[in-house]
Amino acid sequence: MSIKELLFAVADVWMIAVGFTCGIKFIRNHKNYLLGIEWIVVATSGSNFLIYGLVKAGHDSPMYAAASFLDAFSRSIGITLILVLGLMRVTHRYKPSLAVDIGVFALAAVVGFALVGYAETIGTPAKIFFIVVNVLTTIFLLYFVKRLWGIDERGHAVWTSLATACGFVIASIYDFVHIPGDDSEHTIFYILALSTWGLQMFVYYRAYRAFDTYNKRVDAETISGAAVTV
Repeated sequence: MSIKELLFAVADVWMIAVGFTCGIKFIRNHKNYLLGIEWIVVATSGSNFLIYGLVKAGHDSPMYAAASFLDAFSRSIGITLILVLGLMRVTHRYKPSLAVDIGVFALAAVVGFALVGYAETIGTPAKIFFIVVNVLTTIFLLYFVKRLWGIDERGHAVWTSLATACGFVIASIYDFVHIPGDDSEHTIFYILALSTWGLQMFVYYRAYRAFDTYNKRVDAETISGAAVTV
């Protein structure tokens, strides 16, 4: 195994570990099924991608088709609309119904299937679509950063800003830039991308947890104040 392949495996394992660990915590500790399931989907995608890379499976492999679907699933709806709705649980006290939870994941599955192999079938319009949804998501994440700063969670605000900036760069070059010296499988790009996606999931989970703790503290103070008044 070359140094480049080793770095790819380490980056992927990092993302997988973060996805499964934080995904389970989202569900178990916060009852946030949108973010929890999406984090687990990303980790599952990373697991499939790791095996695909290690066994050097070809593009005709079922693992390649699965990787393409899961990639489109998360880039189109998962780490965009689902991420926004999930974070709104703390920013807006939004609690989606079961129908909404099921609906957005069903939508992500439909869009994911429609965009499988988009580079060869749909081409530039699909690539632009991924950029547009990422830009819209980034705008909301900047709002999330502002809210974190406003509740004095400035460390989380800074880390969220950095992770979001890195994610935006990765999304911007994903389909349009070939890193000089990279191979045909884009190994260098994926080392950077997997490291970044793992960082994003880790940072967003910690920021969410801090915001949720703040909300609970405010609620407790409000209830305590109301009890004193009565």
